[in-house]
Amino acid sequence: MKSKIWIAFSILLGSATTLQAQSFLNKLKNKAEKTLEQSVDKKLGINQPQNKTGQTSNPTPGSGGSQSSSGGNQGGAGLISTPPDVKQNLSEAETAYGKSSYGEARYSVQQAMLGVELEIGNQILKSLPTTISGLSYDQKQDQVTSTGWGWAGLTIQRKYPSSNKNFDVTVANNAAWMSAVNMYLTSGGYAQQSGGQQNWKQTRIKGYRAIIEYSESSGYKLSVPVGQSSLVVFEGRSFATEPDMMSACNAVDLDGIKKMLGEK
Repeated sequence: MKSKIWIAFSILLGSATTLQAQSFLNKLKNKAEKTLEQSVDKKLGINQPQNKTGQTSNPTPGSGGSQSSSGGNQGGAGLISTPPDVKQNLSEAETAYGKSSYGEARYSVQQAMLGVELEIGNQILKSLPTTISGLSYDQKQDQVTSTGWGWAGLTIQRKYPSSNKNFDVTVANNAAWMSAVNMYLTSGGYAQQSGGQQNWKQTRIKGYRAIIEYSESSGYKLSVPVGQSSLVVFEGRSFATEPDMMSACNAVDLDGIKKMLGEK
């Protein structure tokens, strides 16, 4: 397994000779090697069927939506959502590399990395509680999506809905969200609406610095950075008080999520 990983990542290195590129790829290689050996082979069950998770790209613009009864689609089971097979793609990368088909080899390595990310996302979903603050999760709304590979654009989401109260957990590698939260964390203090009511402030949860916000229209939102690039966002609607919201957030194992993501 190690030899395959080293061969695969030598393809990604290509002609990148700068220290910055090497540093990034070495970090990526270390994450992939650890995940493949410790998680994929022993825990993740790569070849098992996957349901409701594993989307790898955005839908085609203009696709989907309702159709008219005349001449439109009359039904269908839709697409089967299955993450790329890590072992198969590594094997294909090694074969392509041996034939000097570097484009195909690089593609297979990227697919293997994407498969690892989606499987990690599935494991994070499994680690989340099935019930929080008396709310049960809706399995049909579980999502693991990625817009690329290399831990960029990975989003994991679980929803706990009811008729009058909702709680959502989102784990994301999102540069825009991370930048906004870091701006709040470095600015200090708190913000007030024109009416004088405080609408966001800094707080802590399980030792992590965080930002909590409140809006009359959408309720509470707690954003928690759990590493250099990953963020856990909690959203609670119709929670009575800030302590009630924080109690719900405390039900989630932030340290476990951080470890599964390979964050430091």
